[in-house]
Amino acid sequence: MINTSTSASGVVDVPDRPAEEDLESPGTHSQVHSNSGEIVQARDVAGGIHFHYGTGGRGNRPLQLPRGVRGFVNRISELAALDELLVDDENLVVYVISGTAGVGKTSLALHWAHRARDQFPDGQLYIDLRGYDPGLPVSPDQALERFLLALGVPAAAVPTETEAKSSLYRSALADRRMLIILDNAANTAQVRPLIPGSGQSLAIVTSRSHLHGLAIRHGAVRRTLGTLSEAEAVALLLTTTREYRSGDNPADVAELARLCAYLPLALRLAAERAATHPAMPLSKLIADLRDESELWNTLSTGDIDEADAVHTVLAWSYRALPEETASVFCLLGLHPGADFSEAAAEALAGGNRRQVRTALDQLAGACLLERTGYARYRFHDLLRAYSVDCAQSRISQDEQLAAVERVCDWYLRTAYHCALTLAHDTTLLFELPDTGSGSSRFSSHDEAARWYTEEKLNLEAAVRAAAGTGQPRTAWRLAAVLERIYATYNHFSDWRSTSRIGLDCARELGLRAEEAAMHDSLGRLCRMTMRLDEAVAHHAAAVATYRELGDLANVVKGLNGLGWVQLFRHRLREARVTFSEALAVAGELDDREWLATVLYSLGYTCAQLGVLDEADAHLTRSLDVFRDLGSRLYESMVLTAISYVARERGDAGMSLTVAVEAVSISREMSNRLWEATALLYLGKAQRAAGQPGSALVSYQAAAVICRQNGDRSREAMAVEGAGLAYGDLGRDEDAVDFHRRAAATHRQLGDRWKLAKNLVNLARELSGPQAEHEARRCAREAFEILSEFDDAKSVALRTWLRENRA
Repeated sequence: MINTSTSASGVVDVPDRPAEEDLESPGTHSQVHSNSGEIVQARDVAGGIHFHYGTGGRGNRPLQLPRGVRGFVNRISELAALDELLVDDENLVVYVISGTAGVGKTSLALHWAHRARDQFPDGQLYIDLRGYDPGLPVSPDQALERFLLALGVPAAAVPTETEAKSSLYRSALADRRMLIILDNAANTAQVRPLIPGSGQSLAIVTSRSHLHGLAIRHGAVRRTLGTLSEAEAVALLLTTTREYRSGDNPADVAELARLCAYLPLALRLAAERAATHPAMPLSKLIADLRDESELWNTLSTGDIDEADAVHTVLAWSYRALPEETASVFCLLGLHPGADFSEAAAEALAGGNRRQVRTALDQLAGACLLERTGYARYRFHDLLRAYSVDCAQSRISQDEQLAAVERVCDWYLRTAYHCALTLAHDTTLLFELPDTGSGSSRFSSHDEAARWYTEEKLNLEAAVRAAAGTGQPRTAWRLAAVLERIYATYNHFSDWRSTSRIGLDCARELGLRAEEAAMHDSLGRLCRMTMRLDEAVAHHAAAVATYRELGDLANVVKGLNGLGWVQLFRHRLREARVTFSEALAVAGELDDREWLATVLYSLGYTCAQLGVLDEADAHLTRSLDVFRDLGSRLYESMVLTAISYVARERGDAGMSLTVAVEAVSISREMSNRLWEATALLYLGKAQRAAGQPGSALVSYQAAAVICRQNGDRSREAMAVEGAGLAYGDLGRDEDAVDFHRRAAATHRQLGDRWKLAKNLVNLARELSGPQAEHEARRCAREAFEILSEFDDAKSVALRTWLRENRA
């Protein structure tokens, strides 16, 4: 059943970032984009505050290398070639290791990476791009997001566009010496955005393709890895079996190596089989493998080649498994993602925990699975492909679908509990029956966060798998749950893709309320990422549907969201109409929190329009209700708006007093983002009260918080405020520098009205013959942008430009 009430924590849907005056509101999440400079501290210089800029995130030293292969041998010349990179690496940023499947590309890259890791003091990044996996490959967008988070970029500061992510990634690597392993790349397009720029970092790419484009555009050195020589293959077999077998006939060992086509993957599988049967003569194992080879040859054409050799060894290893373990192996290939936990495997296999754990141990022992951490596993892509083949040939379609349904349901239930533990807004749109089993639960926030980090890629894959296997209800539910987590972490790309799938599934089911919920989700997302035209369309669709259903609470929610989109577009009159409509509907509800929220939204809009008496009335009512409800944070939010109104009335003393109270409450409630907003208003009030030095301190503190939380829009507002304060202090060069910085950010964010306002400030500060050209250019651009708006502030700014910068 759709839940239209407020959340368990009392959070209602409100603007996700401030509009014109950078005012915050309940349930906030920040606009996020890349950044290059970081405000790190301010200190007193010549009677003022001086901002220092530096590079952020250097404290993060990711160490992501997986374990290397056990008993690595040979590849002497290949390792030597890699060692040469450390001698003369001035211009080299990419090294490509190509070769056929199973030839040992990943093993070589990881073995050398562990040997050379001390040469890369800033750490290592690793990702399996799954370019040849039976499932979907990892997109450059997904890979960049994982890397940026590992490099210390706040989730809220990760851009939404792939190109912007790539630019920020290169900037983050610019002054570091790091090793990046891009494993199993499908093609050049998948890899190119992940290549570091010029600098000291090295990317090693493994692929079955030669990736010629990397050599052409990035000067990559390419090395094709061939199969082992007979002597090297024999050495690998002997090294792997040394602790378990002795006295094998050298001719038998050589024959076993030949049957494995001298491929490391096949050799390791065969060696594990031999090691687990130490009493069985090697000649018997060879006879079994030769029989398997003959069987495979009758199903294919020509002599045995490398691909056939791997398939032969895989079939040979598979047939040696106990029946229950073989069944688990088949089902594991149906898992939506590349790696999986023991709990997910239990859900997929549908067996009891002890049986599944035993099967996982046996599969790992036979090298058919790789352990990647505590109770986590993954397939080599060839092994997963073989597992999928086995499932399709040995398990009925109904059983396969049932297995996928079980694991998708497990992800839904576990994500549900994860959202309840992690999310800012814990309102879930439906209730899941508490079966007492079938999901993982979390005892702490940290435990839930770790699970989400490990399963992030699998969660999106599970939504796709559910939608693609006739489970639209599960897909919609999982998308709805994940929205709460994505909104908490500002993981916008995943949010967008899963909500779109959820929307399609709701339409397929003919569930109008669920369809509206997905429109509302996408509207909120687009609002946060400044896709404002899309946001309007989604919010309007949600409101229309909720009206049809008579769901007044969600009508208010949708109208409130739509109104804030209009504010972000600086369509103040439209916003006033929308919020007034929302207030009328809210009056029909017995929900005081929604009433207070809409009163705040409308009051703030009236303040922006200069209708101060009406703004005062709405904000005072909102404040009274929030105080009566004990909503301290929302009280702080309304106080910032009241401070703004007092300042507009010319009452600097009241403006200052109220802003100080807002800062105090936000600190009391330990909400850093709202503290930053209150500090911005405090800085404005301090300037109005003739305290520009104190204002600089407030703006600097706000900028640091915004940077730490990735809120670039408010950071730009703090920088702009500092520019105004420097102007008050007569420090014109500093003022101009800060206005330029703020204007650049507003331009990159696509916030045209704030850009225009900042360009006016810059034109005001620029003086002297040398600056005249820039001042006129800023004035012309600002005038052109302001012509798009007809509110009183825009008209006043255009008038000033016409009279002073014509």
